[in-house]
Amino acid sequence: MTTTFYAHWRDVPEAAWRWPNFSPAEIACRGTGKLLINEVALDRLQALRDRLGKPLIVRSAYRSPEHNRAVGGAMRSKHMDGAAFDIAMSNHNPAAFEAAAREVGFLGFGFYPRSGFMHVDLGPARQWGERFPVQATAFAEETPPAREVLADSRTMKGGGAAGVATLGAAGVEVAQQVLAETQEAILPLVLYLDALRWLFIAVALGGIAVTIYARLDDWRKGQR
Repeated sequence: MTTTFYAHWRDVPEAAWRWPNFSPAEIACRGTGKLLINEVALDRLQALRDRLGKPLIVRSAYRSPEHNRAVGGAMRSKHMDGAAFDIAMSNHNPAAFEAAAREVGFLGFGFYPRSGFMHVDLGPARQWGERFPVQATAFAEETPPAREVLADSRTMKGGGAAGVATLGAAGVEVAQQVLAETQEAILPLVLYLDALRWLFIAVALGGIAVTIYARLDDWRKGQR
């Protein structure tokens, strides 16, 4: 295990830092600014970041012995070896985070749901604390069935055809009466108009039939 100690994180040469999603300041001791670079631990932390594809908010990483005592850390805390990290769960699903952390090689796990973070370290394999509550899976809202556009409705089309045909038949009947009463010279046209009137009546009946069928079909499909 390769480790390198720096009296302050600002002393770390830029060329010596190879973990792109983290900075020396994030990993350094919060109380003293000292930094112990544990390459194996940082490699796994970077691998975890790559696997999850979202930022890891590091609450605590390396701790100097004096700072570890000040915060009440365990006497043999892995933080003093630069081999442990406390990661906030504010932007992670704890179950998914834990699974990914195990996959990249972390062995020790501490659960702190009340404080909102999870501890991970290089081992030995163990765990403590109360697990985070299982987060409910978000389901997409049910989308109501698309309603038929009124202008394209079969009911409207059928009803419109029936209405037009009814008016046409009535108009033809009026024309017949006018022609029959006014000019005997064009009486032959009355016969054709009579046929046209029956044609309009037939179209009207067809439109009514389409309207009735469309309404029954819409009712059957739940479109009311």
